[in-house]
Amino acid sequence: MTTRWPWISMLISLILTLSPLGRDIVDAAFFAGEALSRNIWAPIALTIFAVMALVILAEWLIRTYILNRRARGTTTA
Repeated sequence: MTTRWPWISMLISLILTLSPLGRDIVDAAFFAGEALSRNIWAPIALTIFAVMALVILAEWLIRTYILNRRARGTTTA
C-alpha cells in the first residue's frame, strides 16, 4: 500500500451509484415528478450517501494510520 487515497471504497461507491438500482434510487430521490416519491426517497438516498462517505473516510484514516506506522519503523530494545 503506497497511497492514502481510499480507492477501494470510492470504486465500490461509484459502482453502486452507477448500477441500475443506484440510478433508480437517485432518480426517484431527486428527479421524480411526484413530490411524494421525492419526499420518501430523498432521506434514504442521503443516508446512503452519508454511509458511503463515512466508509471512504474510514478507509482514508486506516490507510493514513498504516502508512504512518510503517514510516516510524520498529524500535525494539
